[in-house]
Amino acid sequence: AGGRYVESAVMTSVPPYGLKVPMLLGGPHASALAPILTALGGDAKVVSPEIGVASAIKLCRSVIIKGIEALVIESFTAARAFGVEEHVLASLAETYPTLDWEQQGDYYFSRVIQHGKRRAEEMQASAETVASRGIEGTMAEAAARRQAYVAAHRAAGGFADPLDVKPWRERADELLRGK
Repeated sequence: AGGRYVESAVMTSVPPYGLKVPMLLGGPHASALAPILTALGGDAKVVSPEIGVASAIKLCRSVIIKGIEALVIESFTAARAFGVEEHVLASLAETYPTLDWEQQGDYYFSRVIQHGKRRAEEMQASAETVASRGIEGTMAEAAARRQAYVAAHRAAGGFADPLDVKPWRERADELLRGK
């Protein structure tokens, strides 16, 4: 009764941004809210007067982010199992010279170990949402499965100190011991 709805999509992890976390706003009242949030120290950007656009942007970005995490975990763990991780990392560094693959590996493993259950659920919902537009959600489904696999390994006690960031090789070894 008299309320106004504004859609907000939080575009990255809240820590370390806090109130300054980037948000996308949508809906007919988004342009009225954005300056209020900005005055309070927020980082809000209006993307559309329509509801759903901010969420669609977040969804598409999430499929990429969670998909990359899943790819790194799967490929790095497989490389470790084959004993070829140094060759794989060297090849990645040549192809993508601006990325520190050791650091990315540590980060991606830690994020999925900490948040895999929620992210698996998000990716499954993303696959269904993508499918609602007639696009097969193959990559989102695959990311959901890999995220769920890591979450199940954590739930079974397969990771020592699951909230700590550790070298990705240690985490891959923990996955390999639990196969």
